[in-house]
Amino acid sequence: MLSTSEYKKLESKYYMQVVKRMPPVLIKGSGTYVYDNENKSYLDFTAGWAVLNLGHSHSHVTNAIKEQASKILQMSNLFYTVPQLSLAKIIVENSDIDRVFFCNSGAEANEGGCKLARKWGKKNLNGAYEIITALDSFHRRTQAMMAATGQPHYQDNWRPLMPGFINVKYNDLEAIKKVYKKNTTCAVLLEPVQGEGGVNVPNNDFLKSVMNFCREKNILFMIDEVQTGMGRLGTFFGYQRFKDVEPDVITMGKALGAGTPLGAFASKEFCSVLEPGDHGSTFGGNALTTAAGGAAAEFIVKNDIPSIALNNGNYLKNKLETLKEKYPFISEIRGMGLLIGLEMTKDKSTEIIQKCLSKGLLLNAVRPNMIRFMPPLNVLKTEIDDAIDILDSSLETL
Repeated sequence: MLSTSEYKKLESKYYMQVVKRMPPVLIKGSGTYVYDNENKSYLDFTAGWAVLNLGHSHSHVTNAIKEQASKILQMSNLFYTVPQLSLAKIIVENSDIDRVFFCNSGAEANEGGCKLARKWGKKNLNGAYEIITALDSFHRRTQAMMAATGQPHYQDNWRPLMPGFINVKYNDLEAIKKVYKKNTTCAVLLEPVQGEGGVNVPNNDFLKSVMNFCREKNILFMIDEVQTGMGRLGTFFGYQRFKDVEPDVITMGKALGAGTPLGAFASKEFCSVLEPGDHGSTFGGNALTTAAGGAAAEFIVKNDIPSIALNNGNYLKNKLETLKEKYPFISEIRGMGLLIGLEMTKDKSTEIIQKCLSKGLLLNAVRPNMIRFMPPLNVLKTEIDDAIDILDSSLETL
């Protein structure tokens, strides 16, 4: 095995410099822990960026991958493969939608969902094509999705942006109504909780009021579940935390593949307007990735992992509230389930992240003044206690 400095030289020579990497060279993981090439352990409260909802190397997932790898890895979607259909069935049976299409990432899922919405507008709304999204949203980084993502720092280097998206204030129905245009607007796309935008939680009635407005105008109500799906907010899908909310279209990614590259978009029957030739993906619904995703989804449902996430999330929030009482510069703790943000009056996130890293805790600085927590959903309370102790010792030196 190479030394840490040798690995870093390889990265600097061969890899595009689009990521500011953290120091460890991570080699393996188990549960909530990862280990670097020097065998130092770290509590992972990023979970691969809300991907590993069951933690690293979960036996139910790894066994499914091993078994599927010995059978068939990949076939064209011209043919039937069993894992793809099994996962589609689990998704439909645990949501309010009817049909699923698999792709390779959350970005592709949002692209596909927006294509579906535009065809809906073409067929039913005299060619309407614009999609209303929110400021501080994050719908990924493809050319179209940068226009959907309402954050200028993701957009500025790529202007002029692709047309067809309007960004308005989150958690504000009147802002949506103001920009809606008959024969032009075909859909509204929102995250149930904004993760990348600062762990922003809407009012309890916001999503339902947007849904009702969409129904009134015959436009599609779309929910981006890329970060919030598969149990993270305390329900199988995040929108289910909000009473009487039923999206027409859901997009998925991250935890859907349980560590393998997998995304999906899904819709109700009435708006499933895509026909043969309208959309496709060589690797979408790949047998190996859907076997991994299916194993994880099955385990999540059978073991009620969302309820465990809700309980663990409340425990973590209470621990963070205790730190808020201790440190006056912590201004707010907010989130749902195990997607939680700690906001400060100081721009000290990077400094805190580095201190925690040196002590064996991985966290994410989602904003200069905000730290995001997204550990595996089955994290142990003792592991939460250990993480809080490390964070506490890092905060007290500010």
